[in-house]
Order: sequence, then C-alpha cells, then structure tokens
Amino acid sequence: MDLSLDRPEGFLSVRRVGARSVTLIDRELTESFLLAPDKVLEHWPIAAVDALDASHVHALLALQPELVLLGTGERQRFPAAAFMAGFLRQGIGIEVMDNAAAARTYNLLAAEGRRVLGAFILPPG
Repeated sequence: MDLSLDRPEGFLSVRRVGARSVTLIDRELTESFLLAPDKVLEHWPIAAVDALDASHVHALLALQPELVLLGTGERQRFPAAAFMAGFLRQGIGIEVMDNAAAARTYNLLAAEGRRVLGAFILPPG
C-alpha cells in the first residue's frame, strides 16, 4: 500500500491545537484570532468568552461566513444569548465548541469549500 501525505490545498488549515496556542500550517498563534479559508485576522481582542456581546457580531459578519465556529478554549463555554442571537437573526449558523473540536470541524468544512469562519479564543499569557 502506498501512503502519502495529503496536504489541503487552497485554504488555510489548522495543524495543531494546544492549551494556549493554535498552529496554522506552520505558524503558531498565541492570541485569539479569526480564521477564514482565505485569511487569518490575528489579535482578535477577545480573551474570554464572557467578553463577547452583541457588539462583536458585526465584525464577524463582515467576513461573510455561512457558518461561524466559536472555539472557546480548552472547554466549551457558551457566550451571552445576545451574541448568539445576532447571528441567528441574520440567518448565519453558529456552533460553540472547544478549540480542538472547532479546529477539526473548520478543517473539514473548509476542505469542502464552505464559507466557514473559525473564531478561536486563546487565554492571555
């Protein structure tokens, strides 16, 4: 049997998730960030899920996702209802999960050519 490494082409992918970092292809990020298949927006100013409110929805919707995956760190934690409702009112799906699950789901959907947005919260320091 011939085995070969299959690297995703045409989109930014998550290679590794740690407790305080996420590695995109070959670059380790240690601050919260937004990830779309064609771009990464570093230094997203959210350090904890409790900081999210309705005022943060517009910045994510500006990236025109069809689905948002919110990675909330090592554990799944739900943001305020007003934050979630902002997406639902616009007909945009949002799923909340821990960072590892969000990364796996993001890679799968991006490989399918979907307009997915990963919003990864990483703890400071």
